Amino acid sequence: MWGVVLIVSAFVLGLIAFSFAWGLPVFAVPIALIGIAVIGAFDMRRRRQQVKQLHEFREEAKAESVEFTPRDEETLVSD
Repeated sequence: MWGVVLIVSAFVLGLIAFSFAWGLPVFAVPIALIGIAVIGAFDMRRRRQQVKQLHEFREEAKAESVEFTPRDEETLVSD
């Protein structure tokens, strides 16, 4: 999350710093918006992959049975 905030902040600061230029509304604003959209798309893709991977891990864990040794069972019993 901090990476996205840093990049968006850099775009905003860049727009403010160069706001005195005549061509800013024509060139810089669309470029900044496109950059923000591309970064957002990559971030959403990364998050979807993480959620998918987490779901696969959960399904895999449900499918496997756990076998305890007698020593394990001794340590699991609470007094």
